[in-house]
Amino acid sequence: MEQEIKKSHEVSPEDIGNIIAPAGVEVSSHHLKLGDYYAKTLFLFAYPRYLPSGWFSSLVNLPEMLDVSIFVHPTDTSLALKKLRKKVAQVQAEMMEREEKGLVRDPVLETAYQDVESLRDTLQQAQEKLFKVGAYLTIYGKSLEELAKLEDKVQSLLEARLVNIKSALFRQDEAFLSVLPAGNDLLAVIAPMNSGPASSFFPFVSPDLTSDRGILYGVNLHNQSLVIFDRFSLENANEVVFAKSGAGKSYATKLEVLRSMMLNTDVIVIDPENEYQNLANAVGGSYFKISLTSPNHVNPFDIPLIPEGEEPADVFKSHVLNLTGLVKLMLGSITAEEDALLDRAITETYASRDITAENFGTTQTLNPPLLEDLQTILSSTEGGRGIATRLEKFVHGSYAGFTNAPTNVDVKNRLIIFSIRDLEEELRPIAMYIVLNFVWNLVRSKLKRRLLVIDEAWWMMKYKDSASFLFGLVKRARKYYLGVTTITQDVEDFLHSEYGRPIVTNSSIQLLMKQSPASIGAVASAFDLTEGEKLLLLEAGVGEGLFFAGLKHAAIKVIASYTEDQIITTNPEQMLEIKGLKV
Repeated sequence: MEQEIKKSHEVSPEDIGNIIAPAGVEVSSHHLKLGDYYAKTLFLFAYPRYLPSGWFSSLVNLPEMLDVSIFVHPTDTSLALKKLRKKVAQVQAEMMEREEKGLVRDPVLETAYQDVESLRDTLQQAQEKLFKVGAYLTIYGKSLEELAKLEDKVQSLLEARLVNIKSALFRQDEAFLSVLPAGNDLLAVIAPMNSGPASSFFPFVSPDLTSDRGILYGVNLHNQSLVIFDRFSLENANEVVFAKSGAGKSYATKLEVLRSMMLNTDVIVIDPENEYQNLANAVGGSYFKISLTSPNHVNPFDIPLIPEGEEPADVFKSHVLNLTGLVKLMLGSITAEEDALLDRAITETYASRDITAENFGTTQTLNPPLLEDLQTILSSTEGGRGIATRLEKFVHGSYAGFTNAPTNVDVKNRLIIFSIRDLEEELRPIAMYIVLNFVWNLVRSKLKRRLLVIDEAWWMMKYKDSASFLFGLVKRARKYYLGVTTITQDVEDFLHSEYGRPIVTNSSIQLLMKQSPASIGAVASAFDLTEGEKLLLLEAGVGEGLFFAGLKHAAIKVIASYTEDQIITTNPEQMLEIKGLKV
């Protein structure tokens, strides 16, 4: 009895079709109705003379419901050569006839003759083969109007590439069966193609981002190859990382820092959230906390070393301009007259310590001035007392802890991290500016392979002076063997700044990870993303995204080893496990 019940529930091969097929199909001359959906099958029938690789991917990546089927039927090479020989004779005869009649030469005939002869040569030498290719696609819609709109969209997309497409009128049932994954070409609308054009139908174009040198960034999700790249091999070594909070941008950057240090690269990090402290502890890096009560100080008036090949006077003027930008950032806004006064006051502040543009290259042993010295000069200058009063909180007030003290940080380390988490939000852009100016002077003093990581860079983009300074640093970094990594989660603020897009265009590497629906439009516009790439960024998992390196780009997944993960993770649950505190 049990065996009979078991047999009655077994599915026979004849029943499989009834299970997967719809309850009924309504067939008309130009569409089918399958349950609640309308379906229409189209076929490609005419192609341009040249088809670039990956041209079909724009159709496959459409965020619409459609099925695609491509049939490639091999042909007999000897039979193809006989037909081509006849075609050559026919074209030659037509060309000779036109010549005898004294008609003007026909470029179309001459091009056809050259193409056929070239094809004959490649077939004869077995460099190519000839195929008959049929390409069909079925589109779906919940209404005939929706179906018509999608058909127009597909038709416009293909006609822009000079590819003609038609509906399989009065053969919709056969056409639909041809698209199903059964391998039956019942429609048989084919076009002859040799290997090159036929291979261009392959829609998954995944450039090889594996090089002989560099670090491992992750795994190419297109073909599971390794993304190994040396950012210093490009025209510049700058990188931007855009992602929403929790997408894994800091994780990916810390992994890059750790692996870059293995290739003798020095790294400097501006850390706004104390996310890099474990990394510094693990590799013996220097970790400095910049706050109102911190013992670590950076004096923005430090005398920079003179880079080899540069004039001391030019370095001095550039330094004065950077300090002017910093003070303007502290003050908020100043008039043109105050700007000119401030420039002169900073120069006089250095002169009070016997430091001038003329002797700037020989004054490294002198004690540099402090912000309070500038305030003193401004107080005794006509028109400068108002500025001096506004600087009071940075000189003797509550903000004096990190802006008015001599530098006491030792930067002789391969990994240097400046933490600004404990600063008030309004002071973070100022702290970033001070630290970056300090780092910039350090970078210029000695030519060495370095990375500078600026996390949450949108803080600097909120103010014109700090954004301008960051852009200048990114633009000039290549000259000093420096790669700047700019990380942000507030994509809108970053790109809407007048310096945001120039920073992106001056970065040869871009890493885009999961984006929010609110920011995907700005990101897609800035990076010229396809609909498929936009969809990927909206649905990407943690550690997944798009990796752009020069003209190449691919979908990537960032993967760390167990040891690396233990060092760089900031997942609260995981960190409790590491510390043995999880209950």
